[in-house]
Amino acid sequence: MAKPRKKMTAAAKNEAKWAWCFILPTIIGLLVLNYWPAIDTVIQSFYKTGDFGMGNKWVGLANYEKVFGSAEIWQSLWNTVKYALIEVPFGVCIALVLAVFLNRKLKGTSFFRTIFFLPMVCAPAAVAMVWRWLYNQQFGLLNNIFHTNIAWISDPNIAWISIGVIGVWSVIGYNMVLFISGLQEIPGDYYEAAAIDGATGIKQFFKITVPLLSPTTFFIVQTRLIGALTVFDLMFMVMDKTNVALKKTQSLVYLFYDYAFTKGNQGYGAAVVMFLVIFIMIITFILQKLEKKLVFYN
Repeated sequence: MAKPRKKMTAAAKNEAKWAWCFILPTIIGLLVLNYWPAIDTVIQSFYKTGDFGMGNKWVGLANYEKVFGSAEIWQSLWNTVKYALIEVPFGVCIALVLAVFLNRKLKGTSFFRTIFFLPMVCAPAAVAMVWRWLYNQQFGLLNNIFHTNIAWISDPNIAWISIGVIGVWSVIGYNMVLFISGLQEIPGDYYEAAAIDGATGIKQFFKITVPLLSPTTFFIVQTRLIGALTVFDLMFMVMDKTNVALKKTQSLVYLFYDYAFTKGNQGYGAAVVMFLVIFIMIITFILQKLEKKLVFYN
């Protein structure tokens, strides 16, 4: 027989009421600001915005058929993937090297940590203005330094690389801080034993640091990959509507914004987002399957 449940004391009831009072605002915020918009996006993807904004019309899977058959969508997906292929590997590798150097007990490490982390706290609009000036073909700092005349963000062949460089610069500090926290969890005894055995610094890096840091690396790669696939503000602020390279750089989220908020076709825009969600879910599923093979848990 099941044991009868004990009655809550007055103190326990009072504690539970206060607990609900504290967590209820967060729960309401999640429901209103996160869960409901996500559900509404799925619903909107099966509708077409009525003429002159007069109500929505049920179209079933028509939006999805249009999305999967659109060359513009696949080009934007490829643009997004190219951006991720630049930001994630370079952002992770550079941040890891910086973290190893800045994790040592040297003078000025706190100063350099702050300098590298500053891009994360800068306003995106200010960052975009600075980089647009650097990339300016006529008056930009880069062309003046190298005595070139390169259209960094107007040439469709290299604009996506230029955007990727900004992305790498923006995330290095965040990745570096996470790597430093992971490095501080590695016992120093491992390095001392390796040094006694004659292992060089490079061997210690690849045989000790990289394997033991793999959980942190996997977390950074997974989160930054999702962040790179959902990039929007960078392209929106750096690339103009009249830029000839826009079609070769616009991301899927940028395309969603264009259709949903500029052209007023919320249903098709929602279908674009769901297309991206499906793609991210596939990538995440693959990464989770690879976790057991690539991640070493000490």
